[in-house]
Amino acid sequence: MGKLKLGRAGEVLKEDFPLRRYIPSGLTLLGLCCGATSIRFALTGYYKAAVVAIICAAVFDLLDGRVARLFGVDSAFGAQLDSLADLVSFGIAPSILVYTWTLYQAHGAGWAVALAFCACCAIRLARFNVESADADPDAAPEPYFRGVPTPAAACLILLPMLLGFQFSDQVLSSPFLSAAIIALMSALMVSRVPTLSLKNIHVLPQFRGLLIACGVLMLATAIVFPWSTLTGGLIIYLITIPFGAAAFSERRRARRASRMD
Repeated sequence: MGKLKLGRAGEVLKEDFPLRRYIPSGLTLLGLCCGATSIRFALTGYYKAAVVAIICAAVFDLLDGRVARLFGVDSAFGAQLDSLADLVSFGIAPSILVYTWTLYQAHGAGWAVALAFCACCAIRLARFNVESADADPDAAPEPYFRGVPTPAAACLILLPMLLGFQFSDQVLSSPFLSAAIIALMSALMVSRVPTLSLKNIHVLPQFRGLLIACGVLMLATAIVFPWSTLTGGLIIYLITIPFGAAAFSERRRARRASRMD
């Protein structure tokens, strides 16, 4: 409810309550709750529900920043809150999920791998905050991330589990396979490898209709075949990492060469 005040003619006027300032933080907290709920599901053995909770956290993480920029209410507080939520949802939650699913078979070594992923997630988020604070606000945003973003890394370490939901192969539940993928994603998170940034991709007007049609088709496929669709999307993203890194590195070298000329 907003505050009330009397106008000149005695009528009751209602002041605008800046509710929109709190919507992005509310979405961030919903993502945090999804990540914490994923931990609860993992500890009780409901692995599919735990994966769904992490995916929901990723959706809220995608929305909160866009909503903040849309309403023009992005702030340092929101950025810090987002990082804390990301550490829980994409660092701690997926680590515990993979540990309870398969890494526990490796005992202390499996727990060490899970802890390493959490640590790399925290390092990446801290580095991102520092770089964002030091960045020139008037400079154009770079069309790529430095390293794999934490939501993508969290989903990628779940890839063997997603395949295990579809195929009954004991290799997929091997702790060594999960440990290898976690080690790779941990290294990519803290690396400087350029990776694709979807939020900075600009689609030409003539292709927007096709993009919307593909999005609707993908959504329909995700409803009917959720695990297959998610698996396919993650594999495609994983394949684009080396190609994207090569393309962005070449563009960066060309930019440096043009400045020298």
